[in-house]
Amino acid sequence: MTSSVITLESTPTWAVAAVVFFLISISICIEHLLHLLAKYFNKNRRKYLIQALDKIKSELLQLGFISLLLTVGEKPIANICIPKSIGETFLPCSDPSNDSPEEAKCEEQGMVSLLSRQGMKELQYLIFVLAFFHSLSCILTFGLGMAKQMRKWKSWEAETRTLEYQFSNDPRRFLLIHQTTFARRHLRFWSEHRFLRWPACFLRQFYASVSKVDYFTLRHGFITAHFSEGSTFDFQKYIKRTLEKDFGVVVGISLWVWILSMLFIFLNAHDFYNYLWLPFIPLLMLLLVGTQLQGIISRMCLESQEKSQVVRGTFLVRPSDHFFWFGWPKLLLHLMHFILFQYKFGFRSCFHRKTEDIVIRLAMGVLVQVLCGYVTLPLYALVTQMGTSMKKVIFPEKVVEGLKRWRANARRNIALKNNYTSARPSLDNNTTSINTSPSFGASPSFNLNTPHCVKFDQPSSSEYLAFGVKDEGKANSTNRETKDS
Repeated sequence: MTSSVITLESTPTWAVAAVVFFLISISICIEHLLHLLAKYFNKNRRKYLIQALDKIKSELLQLGFISLLLTVGEKPIANICIPKSIGETFLPCSDPSNDSPEEAKCEEQGMVSLLSRQGMKELQYLIFVLAFFHSLSCILTFGLGMAKQMRKWKSWEAETRTLEYQFSNDPRRFLLIHQTTFARRHLRFWSEHRFLRWPACFLRQFYASVSKVDYFTLRHGFITAHFSEGSTFDFQKYIKRTLEKDFGVVVGISLWVWILSMLFIFLNAHDFYNYLWLPFIPLLMLLLVGTQLQGIISRMCLESQEKSQVVRGTFLVRPSDHFFWFGWPKLLLHLMHFILFQYKFGFRSCFHRKTEDIVIRLAMGVLVQVLCGYVTLPLYALVTQMGTSMKKVIFPEKVVEGLKRWRANARRNIALKNNYTSARPSLDNNTTSINTSPSFGASPSFNLNTPHCVKFDQPSSSEYLAFGVKDEGKANSTNRETKDS
């Protein structure tokens, strides 16, 4: 008994209308929610979160184009025929089951399709799930990290303005390095030996990865390096802004991320046995990044100890790029981007037929999500501020807007001054006649008979006013000399 394919011609119109209405309703609801979210970010002046939301919208648009191209190219790609010997290489399963019918064109030639229509539909589903869960996991990870740590760091930042903190960190006090809390935490017997320091830093990230003394010390080093001593700079708000900006980078799916996704699809072949090692790579990379971040704090402590055995007020660490891999702090951000993208990869295949494989995948995914949100992300947010240069988000949004307006006004005033200088006539003592018509030289607004030489949009400075009055008096005296002669 053969089953016939039911087309739209054989489908009731009410059924088609009901399905289309359901899909349109979901789309309108999602669009409305994104609009409300953007309105909320605008109201609270969260510029970088707005940029991240725009990236998510662009990714949804990109997925729509991919879905359209896969739908349009479904039949032409399925009609591309390849030999069976090539079609049986790099299969994802050792015992594949092929229930989808081949194209008649390829079957007549004794060949197989490059990608069957059923395979095209599954690929379309795979790419959509990959991009959707990547964005969702990034939102959850950054939400967990900011919800847990930012609340705690906000209270620590408020503590720096208390009299007790200022008294305990009085710059007039001198202490030996080993008497400070930060040194007692990081200067241990294992600190000066690399092979002992790495295991200790690996274990430290699981217990009090960011302590209060670490926050205070790194905050003091950052402010001392980039501001005057005793500044009331809000370090916690600065970290929050940098995290929001980094979130816009991590949530985006750039070209190299799509290239990696294609590489993972290729490595999904049974010949590579990726089900034995691929789920564990994100976890190992995350632990490596956390160990490196803890090691940077210890190395900064060691370097400060080598320069001086006495501290004034509180322990001082000096930010520098040489603590980071290849002198590039932003490399850690790209590694976290790769980690958050990689662990969710994979589609339903023969590797997931066993319960053990599904449990391993889910356990690794949840572990990476929690570890990244509660351990690695706070470490990254704090330690990466200790590079040589500070980031652009050092200024609040209002200050940035004010600086942009000041820069635009300064450029306009310079342009007006240059135009005034180029339009000013050359008057010397030998001049016997002057054309006092309203149009003088190349500047139609230059008129010696009017009380003002140049019209400004903004209030003129005293320099410009003095300059205009001087020229006006000089022109009047010249006119009198001309009439007398």
